[in-house]
Amino acid sequence: MRMTDFVIREAIIPELTAASKEGVIREMVGSLASVGYFKGPETEDIVKAVLKRELLGSTGIGRGVAIPHTKHNSAERLVGTVALSRPGVNFDSLDGEPVHVFVLLVSPQDRPGDHLRALENVSRSLRDDAFVRSLRQATAREGIWDLLGELDHPPG
Repeated sequence: MRMTDFVIREAIIPELTAASKEGVIREMVGSLASVGYFKGPETEDIVKAVLKRELLGSTGIGRGVAIPHTKHNSAERLVGTVALSRPGVNFDSLDGEPVHVFVLLVSPQDRPGDHLRALENVSRSLRDDAFVRSLRQATAREGIWDLLGELDHPPG
């Protein structure tokens, strides 16, 4: 499973305005909603589900990266988005550092295999320091999308 299989290109946020954990989650879920993936009341439910998951332990995995995620009935398929924060956001990360790169995943309740594969793929990709550095330097949606594509199909 490649990141370009589930990241919704139009929902990528090259520059988050949010400065808090809840704000980031709201902005990312809202971005997916704004391009038609969730409807009104579902959006708030999904935000609450992601925040509830965060209570189990922060998805801030360290090194400036977080992978907030949840399973939700309203998701028809695995969807996600990528968002960047130049100043960084306190996300209660394992290493206590601010987070600059976020990858949100929302998957259907009945597809735990897809959810796990996507989480594995994203966490493996985000352990690559060069990739994370490139992402952090990207300033536009297209640039982020191109980096995800290169990750799936390395040049050469």
